[in-house]
Amino acid sequence: MSSPHAGARIARAVEAAGLSQRALEAATGISQSTLSRIVSGARPAKMPEIAVIARAVGATVAELAGSGSVAARVQCAARATNGSDMQRMRETLLHYLELDAYLDDQAVLATV
Repeated sequence: MSSPHAGARIARAVEAAGLSQRALEAATGISQSTLSRIVSGARPAKMPEIAVIARAVGATVAELAGSGSVAARVQCAARATNGSDMQRMRETLLHYLELDAYLDDQAVLATV
């Protein structure tokens, strides 16, 4: 479940991404009316909804949910080569780590 202020964080992320609620609906499959209720705070966002919204707007799950626990704990060192963007690499790493943490929270077993 999301924190009470997730709707405001989602609204800011959607605006920063330059998306309308209709465009977000198309990108996520979440109806515009549901998105409107989430953004207004009338309905809490469910974690799977936060995950698809985060992917669509280029944010992390932790940023939208307000948990920040994975991102706060992550320290990474890497060497960018071939014109790689370090910030983009870090954001991608955080997406995977947050997904892993979410799957652990939901008791979804990893398969190899």
